[in-house]
Amino acid sequence: MLQNKKLLRVRITEPFMAKQGSMVAYQGNVNFAYQGGGAAKFLKKAFTGEGLSLMRVEGQGDVFLADLAHDVHILHLNNSGLSVNGRNVLAFSASLDWNVERVKGGSIAAGGLFNTTLRGTGWVAITTEGMPVVLNAAEAPTFADANALVAWSVHLQTSIRSTVSAGALIGRGSGEAFQVSFQGPGFVIVQPSEGPPIATA
Repeated sequence: MLQNKKLLRVRITEPFMAKQGSMVAYQGNVNFAYQGGGAAKFLKKAFTGEGLSLMRVEGQGDVFLADLAHDVHILHLNNSGLSVNGRNVLAFSASLDWNVERVKGGSIAAGGLFNTTLRGTGWVAITTEGMPVVLNAAEAPTFADANALVAWSVHLQTSIRSTVSAGALIGRGSGEAFQVSFQGPGFVIVQPSEGPPIATA
């Protein structure tokens, strides 16, 4: 399925969902239809800032997808779930259920932590800025900067940890004053990037 580390090639055997604007080429008889996710998901996107603009892809042929030349990775879910930062979702099986959900332990003050959750059986293609690290949360208490987080197993216990101290902040800005902590059996995917640079006055 993976054409190269920057490009996803999907040979259509069943309908799938893809991020709008991610199609760079296709061969064959392929149909693309906008999927807004319904009124409830639209309201969640407006409130949380987290949401997916998707298109349903079906037909016969090959579709090539990419997103800003970011690295592409394929995960397979087997009656399980994955919480993903919406900006890192490239494509997934149409058979998977998706929704926008609040990260447990998150708060608006901590950045309004909402993620896109995928559940069921099927494949998911995600993108990362650079080669990610996959952490096993069962090995030790695990913490990650919310801006560098890509995805994690949905059954992990999450909470928000503040590292603010008087006159000092770790990392490059106030965004790193909060980390998401994980406990339990499962994995956490972190990319070597915190997203766009923070504007300074």
